[in-house]
Amino acid sequence: MTFNFSLVAIDQIINSAAKMMSMSGGQFPIPIVFRGATGSAGMLSSQHSQSFDSWYANCPGLKVIVPSNPYDAKGLLKSAIRDNDPVVFMESEQMYGEKGEVPEGEYLIPIGVADVKREGKDVTIVSFGKIIKQALSAADELEKEGISVEVVDLRTIRPIDYATIINSVKKTNRLVIVEEAWPLGAIATEVAFKVQKEAFDYLDAPVLRVTAADVPLPYAPTLIEASLPNVSRVIKAVKEVMYVAK
Repeated sequence: MTFNFSLVAIDQIINSAAKMMSMSGGQFPIPIVFRGATGSAGMLSSQHSQSFDSWYANCPGLKVIVPSNPYDAKGLLKSAIRDNDPVVFMESEQMYGEKGEVPEGEYLIPIGVADVKREGKDVTIVSFGKIIKQALSAADELEKEGISVEVVDLRTIRPIDYATIINSVKKTNRLVIVEEAWPLGAIATEVAFKVQKEAFDYLDAPVLRVTAADVPLPYAPTLIEASLPNVSRVIKAVKEVMYVAK
């Protein structure tokens, strides 16, 4: 099913799986993977289109993975299965039909390591999951206007690879965070805090974020388009940090 329905079993994940290692003094690891779909899946309305990524990432004892493509999904899932901690593996059901190169041979992608999907020099976009496609499409459009965008895919949102984010911001001096979740208490909020703490002197503009609207997701496709991060909203945010008044 989807993580929309995990709420009826969230106590077992948060109060049992996440805490057993600590409560047992390290004696009982919980090597389990909770895998399911997250985020909007199209015209399924409010109860079936929620991103609870940050909810699970807020809980110590869990690791949380949100892949954006087939190659990463395989490598990260294999790492999750081998991990001794409980791992929440959240993927988009809209990507289940997506095709991409996936080696037949064995390979692992380490948990907690972000990936620079596109290098650039003018502004950094940080994102994860299926919504990163909006960031990459926006970067393609902005390149036509002479704006070079670096796109960082977190891949894992607990733990977060802060070093890769900070290094990118030190290079570009600007940051936009794109996330499918609601704005309050989102991963974008945490990333923005960490960047202002660790790289404040490198910022040439305020950090901006592009998130879902702070409402239950509507059913109508026109309202869905207006609610979720899209290419035009990402482009608008990038231009805002690029041309901020000095």
